[in-house]
Order: sequence, then structure tokens, then C-alpha cells
Amino acid sequence: MAIIPSPVDLAPLRRAPAWRTAEYICWLLPVAAYFLFPTSLSLLSQMAITGLFALSLDLILGYAGIVSLGHVAFFGVGAYAAGLLAKYGYGDPLLGLAIAGTVAAAVGYLSSFLVLRGSDLTRLMVTLGVAMMLFEAANKLTEFTGGVDGLQGVDMKPVLGLFRFDLYGKTAYWYSVAVLFVFFWLARRIVHSPFGLSLRGIKQNVIRMPAIGAPVHARLAAVYTLGAAYAGVAGALLTQTTQFVSLDVLSFPRSAAVMLMLVLGGTGSLYGALIGTLVFMTAHHFLSNLNPQYWQFWLGAVLVLVVLFARDGIMGIAQTVIKRVRGKA
Repeated sequence: MAIIPSPVDLAPLRRAPAWRTAEYICWLLPVAAYFLFPTSLSLLSQMAITGLFALSLDLILGYAGIVSLGHVAFFGVGAYAAGLLAKYGYGDPLLGLAIAGTVAAAVGYLSSFLVLRGSDLTRLMVTLGVAMMLFEAANKLTEFTGGVDGLQGVDMKPVLGLFRFDLYGKTAYWYSVAVLFVFFWLARRIVHSPFGLSLRGIKQNVIRMPAIGAPVHARLAAVYTLGAAYAGVAGALLTQTTQFVSLDVLSFPRSAAVMLMLVLGGTGSLYGALIGTLVFMTAHHFLSNLNPQYWQFWLGAVLVLVVLFARDGIMGIAQTVIKRVRGKA
């Protein structure tokens, strides 16, 4: 007698991509911030750009479990690619994003053959080594990168041929937020797709996934390339909004900072990357103004408390509170 398998309930998977009310409210906050903080648009633009960078790291760490301390390599590659394009007469912002993302993706794909070999410790060392080599290369190739003086002469054209970058940072702000939203929407679709679900399975149990026909190495290489492309776009955004590129875009402190932001907000949720960026950069701004010498002490104390009492970050705390409230209701 044949055994007929019971039908699988796919309703939760169908509901996953649906936007919730809280998400709509979240994306209305940048609109409110524009009117509430008109003199801080430069800082807000930096938050949007860094949020996209943290989002790129969340794709590879939060969903695929690929640990990286050198993710800044792709951020820097994208920044220099967009800067060199603009310097030599190709200053269209959207073209710059496309080229920067493509170049960063190519570097990510090529380096994935090294990064995905071995354990987490090996990946940490390889990613850090790649970033250090690119930093030194940018420092030596002064005729292209400007070295310690930075890449100057970056001349950006108006966005869509209509919106010129102004001194007040209005165009830069809306441009950064718009790019962040578009790439967040794409990332959200990806992580809820079968490809995204397979990444979660690989992170949870990499040994069992080949048994169900999932090509583990190919999936990891694909998401690593995707994360590199996202980081490259974030780097290009920084170049385009500031019209300058320095060696800082390839520095280790930037890579370490984005890792802290992601841990603070919570990995594997996308929104955790944005929330962690917002909290980290806001705390950095106010603490450094209050105490320029010892602000890192207080920020470090906050990070230690989060790791000790909220291992899933701020998003983990929020989800726990919501579940308890719903349980009492």
C-alpha cells in the first residue's frame, strides 16, 4: 500500500515576503528625519550609506554564516571604481553604482575561491589579508588613487540628469536613502526566496544540505559575490556624495566598525543591520561630542552589555518583547 505524504503547509513561506505595518513605519522615518534634522543631512546620508554596507555584511554573515573581517575590501574597491570613473569624465551616478557593484562583485567572486576554503578562522585571516593587500596597493598606486592624499577631482553629474549635488546635502541624502531602499527591497526578496532559505539551511547544518541536493559551495560563492556587490555600491555612494576618496575606505577600523554595528543590531534579519548602524553612529556622534577622549569606553561598555545579555542584538530583544506581549494578549 502506497503511503501518500501529507501536504506541506506553505502558507508561512507565502506570507514571509509580505510587508508589515512596522516596516512601512520604519521606512517613513527617513522622511521624518529630513524635516526634523535639516542641519544634519550629511550625518544622515552617512548613516544610510553605512547601513547599506552593514546590510551587505549581513547577507554573508547573518544568512550564510561566512565570517569576514575584510569586507571593507569590496567597499573600497567600489569607492575607487566610482571615483576613477567620475574623475575621467564618466560621472553619471547610476552608471557609477553599476560599474562599482560589478567590479566589487568580480573581486568578490575571485576571492571566494580562497575565502570559502577552510574553517571560520581561516576565512577571518584570508578576508583580512585580502583587505590589507588592497589597502597597500591603493597606498602605492598614487598615480591612480592619490595615495595618502586621496583621490581628488571627482566630478559628479546630476542624478538622472536633474538633481545636482548641493552644498546642503539634500540631493545626497535622498539619493542615498533611495539606493538603500531599492537594495534593501532586493535583499529582502532574495533572503525569502528558495535561494535564501537554502543559505539558512547551510548556516544551520552545512553537512546535511548536500543530502537534499543543495550545491553548498556554489551557493556560498554566489552570496559572497552578492555581498561584495552590495558593499561596492555602498562604497560608490560614499564617493559620489562626498566627491572624494581616501585610503580610509580600505582601512581595518571601518571593517571592524561595521561588524560591531551588525552584532549590535542583530544578524540574520536585515533590519538588524540598519538598526545597529543607526544606534552605533548616533551613539558615536553624541558620545564623541560629550567626551572626545573617552567616548570609546562608553560605547564599548554598551557593546559588552549587548553581547552578554542580548546575543541576538537589538532585534533579538525586540522580537522577544513582541512574543511576550502577544503571549499575554
